Amino acid sequence: MIYLLVAVFVALAGLVVYSLVKGVVAFLKTTKINLESGEGETVTEMQNMQNKAMFARIKYQAAAIAVVVVIGLLAAAGGD
Repeated sequence: MIYLLVAVFVALAGLVVYSLVKGVVAFLKTTKINLESGEGETVTEMQNMQNKAMFARIKYQAAAIAVVVVIGLLAAAGGD
């Protein structure tokens, strides 16, 4: 059981990193567009993408923390 939870945790950690990178890329594109052209519509679209990526990151982090708590509870109870 713990091995399955560890695999789920690793997958969630990967999703956290993916969402973080996606959000940072959107942030960099927003900054570049803002500096080069000042187009408000494109900047707003990129900011929305950045917000969605960062919200996804928070969800995956919360799920990963929940999995770690379950692993800790199982380990404390002596379960395998």
